[in-house]
Amino acid sequence: MKYWLMKSEPDEASIDDLANAPRQTLAWTGVRNYQARNFMRDGMQIGDGVLFYHSSCAVPGIAGIAEVASSAYPDPTQFDPASPYHDPKASREAPRWMLVDVKLVRKTPLLPLSELRSIPELASLQILTKGNRLSITPVAPQHWEFITTRLLPA
Repeated sequence: MKYWLMKSEPDEASIDDLANAPRQTLAWTGVRNYQARNFMRDGMQIGDGVLFYHSSCAVPGIAGIAEVASSAYPDPTQFDPASPYHDPKASREAPRWMLVDVKLVRKTPLLPLSELRSIPELASLQILTKGNRLSITPVAPQHWEFITTRLLPA
């Protein structure tokens, strides 16, 4: 089992959107970074843990826990000319962008980025490293354990 942090702007897809979605599952559309795409395509497995992170908002931070609910498949927004995520170089025969479905495990109190930064045990968490801009990053098992049991207990 692997663990991931997946960023979403709450105006686009929030933890509440996930909680209110059919089967509490959303397709993680719109990823247009090759490394993040490769994490979904090559690294994620059904059942992997996800820290659902709100970004580009007043108080960014971890808003819930989810799990990967599907294998990777082509992101349909790349084929839709009306979508802000349209990619004219993508084709159904040769899709460029993939997604996975994410299923809610539980909503949590917001764990702000400022608090994450203040915890020495999380200093090497990839989201906290200088220059990190990826929307999807791996989470080390020890960081997952610390966050889910000490900071966000059930």
